[in-house]
Amino acid sequence: MSEQNLHLPENAHRELAPGEKYQPLLKPDSKVPEVTPYSVVMGLLMVILFSAAAAYLGLKVGQVFEAAIPIAIIAVGVTGALGKKGGLGQNVIIQSIGSCSGVIVAGAIFTLPAIYILGLEVNFWQMFLSSMLGGFLGILFLIPFRKYFVKEMHGKYPFPEATATTQVLVSGESGGKSARTLLMAGAVGGLYDFVVASLGAWSETLSTTVMHWGQVVADKAKLVLKLNTGAAVLGLGYIVGFKYALVICLGSLLVWLVIIPLMNLLWGGQVLDFMGTGITQTVSSMSADEIFRTYARHIGIGGIATAGIVGIVKSFSVIRSAVGLAASEFRRKGSSPSAARVERTDRDLPMKTVVFGVAIALLAVFAFFALGGVVSNVWQAVVALLIVAVIAFLFTTVAANAIAIVGTNPVSGMTIMTLIITALVLVAAGLKGNAGMVAAMVIGGVVCTALSMAGGFITDLKIGYWIGTTPAKQEAWKFLGTAVAAATVGGVMLVLNKTYGFTGEGSLVAPQANAMAAVIQPMMNGGNAPWLLYGIGAVIALLLTVFKVPALAFCLGMFIPLDLNLPLLVGGAVSWFVSTRSKDASVNAARSEKGTLIASGFIAGGALLGVVSAVLKFAGVDIFLKAWNTPGLDGVSPAEKIAIVPFVLLVTFLIYQTMKKDR
Repeated sequence: MSEQNLHLPENAHRELAPGEKYQPLLKPDSKVPEVTPYSVVMGLLMVILFSAAAAYLGLKVGQVFEAAIPIAIIAVGVTGALGKKGGLGQNVIIQSIGSCSGVIVAGAIFTLPAIYILGLEVNFWQMFLSSMLGGFLGILFLIPFRKYFVKEMHGKYPFPEATATTQVLVSGESGGKSARTLLMAGAVGGLYDFVVASLGAWSETLSTTVMHWGQVVADKAKLVLKLNTGAAVLGLGYIVGFKYALVICLGSLLVWLVIIPLMNLLWGGQVLDFMGTGITQTVSSMSADEIFRTYARHIGIGGIATAGIVGIVKSFSVIRSAVGLAASEFRRKGSSPSAARVERTDRDLPMKTVVFGVAIALLAVFAFFALGGVVSNVWQAVVALLIVAVIAFLFTTVAANAIAIVGTNPVSGMTIMTLIITALVLVAAGLKGNAGMVAAMVIGGVVCTALSMAGGFITDLKIGYWIGTTPAKQEAWKFLGTAVAAATVGGVMLVLNKTYGFTGEGSLVAPQANAMAAVIQPMMNGGNAPWLLYGIGAVIALLLTVFKVPALAFCLGMFIPLDLNLPLLVGGAVSWFVSTRSKDASVNAARSEKGTLIASGFIAGGALLGVVSAVLKFAGVDIFLKAWNTPGLDGVSPAEKIAIVPFVLLVTFLIYQTMKKDR
């Protein structure tokens, strides 16, 4: 059977009947080309390209796109164009190595830029080691849970991201048709975002203040709506889907349309200094954005932390079951010389290797903390190591469970929880002030990267399970991808900090890192955490959980700026629209898949040319249309007035190309 005719078995996505067994596409007894010079080199190339792109996008808009789908599309196109035999197994390795980019980026940019935001410094080696060691721990902690999530729970978890990526890998045509679609969309999205970022042909953000009445309402009632007009964010919303884009956006709307105006109404004339940081402004004298940054965002932080705790409580049975499977595997391999009898498609790295790997990684983390200028003494290094080991292991199941169910890793919320715990413990251990803030952020970076890796890697392993590759090979080569991604992300962050910075006019948004800085600064400088605001968020998260609303997604929307959430909803609505217009389910599925290709192109093209924009700015090339972006007598620039037009055209293009019938 040729790879063009392959398709997943009928029982790939449903629960198995008693005695029934899932048989992957590549049979367990077959010799499959997987790890080859081609697949490794291509995988590492994808790591470098998408690490740079994802770091820029994540710091620019606060959302790290999942690189697995565009990498899979490129792998299918290039492998087919080169006429590689046995391409399916090699493409899984390319995707698995390449997807290190997105997960390492998420771990790094959620925490480490906060050090710059706090006015402190972090060097390349601290960023590199924090990301690499965290990634290594994420891989090692997840391996014992692989069989539970991908095999024992077969058909019980939907794995949306893994499903989409697997379909791309399996159904990709050898002629590279999918790759051509991606390149076309990448060119459109990339040029669109480049014209916005580098030329300023139209405003990047559209606000209701563009109208006179909107400005009046914003000034008096603190009521404002904002929309980012970028192609990359629109594409991200399409892939997230309508359901979860709506949940995220509802969290944002609760803050911007209810909480901020209500705070202005109830306490407008008061000065609220919950954290003891010396705030002197009254609430009414602040803009809606200032109220959000100073107060409302902390409600979302409290909600995310609480939702993470609830997730751990719910996952205790998962931990027990998975550890039982791992212990059984350890005993079986340790007592029997016939480990080779394990089917190729079910073969992990030996459990002894995993245990020793965890020990070595934790020793390296201890050395990094003690000798790398992270903490002040050995005792504090021991405390920091315990924080990393315990929290990273416990939250591994939460990250994997979230990815398996909704395709979204709530790593930012779990990291905020880590930072709160870390700050309390480090202060008790005598480390506070600037040194304490740097230490807390680096420690948080290790944990955040470990959790991000755990959530992303379970997707790769599920893809391999469906297709029939060797888990041990995915696990072994993931370490190399992680090291390369960590080095790339560290370098990119240094360049972006020098180019844009993370504070002041025109700086990168980095919303998660700003949230992390807001959490840690008062606790390390003798101030107070805004426990009242955290408590309100906790109550909201608990109510959402009771009513079965995804609390993590909702609360994430509460502390990401509204202008970055509304385009997610637009993209999600387009996804729903194009996939429900036909009475023929196969037509809807084909449109949805094609839309995923185009949206992935928007994301990849927009992010990659965003890096080009950063390089041009770093090199001093100034082609921005300043006069066109200067407010007129009415306080609105021409670029703002026309911004809605190209955005509507872009949405129309996405819908048309997705629904257009291919010849």
